[in-house]
Order: sequence, then C-alpha cells, then structure tokens
Amino acid sequence: MGGAIGLIAGQGRLPLELARSARRQGRSVVAVGLEELASPELAGLADVHVPLFLGELGRLFQAFREHGADEVVLAGKVPKSFLWERRDAVRPDAVALRALAELPDRADDSLLGAVVEALEAEGLRVLGQAELAPDLLATRGCLGRHVLDDAQWADVRFGYPIAKALGGVDVGQTVVVKDRAVLALEAIEGTDAAIARGCALGEPGATVVKVAKPSQDPRMDVPAIGADTVRALAAGGGAVLAVEAGATLVIEREEAIAEADRAGIRVLGVDAADLADLAAGAPS
Repeated sequence: MGGAIGLIAGQGRLPLELARSARRQGRSVVAVGLEELASPELAGLADVHVPLFLGELGRLFQAFREHGADEVVLAGKVPKSFLWERRDAVRPDAVALRALAELPDRADDSLLGAVVEALEAEGLRVLGQAELAPDLLATRGCLGRHVLDDAQWADVRFGYPIAKALGGVDVGQTVVVKDRAVLALEAIEGTDAAIARGCALGEPGATVVKVAKPSQDPRMDVPAIGADTVRALAAGGGAVLAVEAGATLVIEREEAIAEADRAGIRVLGVDAADLADLAAGAPS
C-alpha cells in the first residue's frame, strides 16, 4: 500500500479511526463524507474532504481520480432506516440507478456489493477495513478486567451459532440472550437498538453476541463495537458483550474497555475454536 487512500465515510467513529490509521502510515486521505451521516470531525482528519449525498457515484469517482486515490476503503454505517426516512439525503445518479436496477434484492450484501463492483469497475482497489487498520481487530479472551461466570459462558456458547445463522441470511450480526433464551435478533434497527430491545425484555444480566457473517466480505459491513455499544448494554442492565475475535473491529478501544470496566460489563473476543472449550467450561 502507498499513496493516497480514498475513504467513503458513513455514520459513526470508524471512519475517523481509519483516517487516523492511514495518516500514521504516511498516507494522504481523500475522504468522501456522506451528507447527514459522516462526522464533522472527518474534515479535520482528511487531506481532502468532499461531502456528497448518498448515491452520487459519478462525483465520487471523479473526486478520487482528481486527487490520486486508487485504493478505497468503505467505513461507517448507512442505516437502512436512513434510506426510508431521509429520502432527501439519498440522491442516486445515473450510475447508481443502473447498479440498483441490476440487484436481485435490497439486502445489505447486495447493496454494498454493488458499490464495491462499481468502484472496481473504475479501476479502484477496495481494501478491507482490517487491512488498513489490523490493530482494531478484537483479540481472543477477556478485553477488560471483568471475567465471566459459568452461566455467562453458557450464554456465549448458546448465542454464537445463532448469531452466525442470522448473519448467514444477511439479516443482522447480533443476538441478545439470557439463560439460553433468545431475547432479540438484530435486523434493520441496528446493534444498539437491538441491545436496548433485548435487554428490556429480560431480567438484568443479558449477554450480547456479535459475529461476522459466515461468508463475510472483509471490504464491507465488518462487525464493529465501540464505547456506544458498551453504553447501550450498560443502559439496559446487560452483563456480557462477546464478539468474534479476529473478525470484529473494536473502535476507540481504550474508551470502550474503560466504559465496560466502570459498568461491570465483561467484554471478550471468542472464535469458533473456543466453542469446544466452552462446552467443558471457560476457554484457556
């Protein structure tokens, strides 16, 4: 990698983290901030900042060509609800309309896949988010100072394959469980809202499990957590946040783990290899 990196920025803190990572690597950042979604902080981190409305693919291609960015990374949320509720901020041009017309459905993978294909058709290489910032990936084991009890390990083992199955049908990546019962499955509302809904349905002490899709494309929709995720769990009285190690991004890790430690929340990275260990107790 080298030279300018193009950054297509949606909602949340991840685009800021990736911009900082690129700058630390000595790369200039050409950021396209999606109107009504991207953080205003992005302009201060980018060498070039171009605000565009969602769907303006032609202008997006032009911005990257003009400023020498031949590698691109997608980061940040574009909530499905935004597509329905803020139609004034979604302005598909002719390029986008052609891509949409060819889609079999409007699932996340289909929509994001169309964007990736359009970028690559323009000669742009789309990077995986972790390829640009591998230090953001969750590691295996407890990430904070609090550890799980046997019942919480059982909930992690119960919830992990359910979350994988949910991701396999491209609906969501998060499940909320308690005492080996499902309280909520993530759908269009997103992770934090699913956490709030699940925690409201059960007694305090829920476990949240978030994983990558079985056929996860590392260039798009990679699962991510951060301090806001921890706060949502704390507000609902949740106890555990388990994510897939090596496949989930932890944004602003120090702040997120500090929030978890203060709230008594257990945060850990777990992978498929841990499941056999969990059958006999906590993994080593």
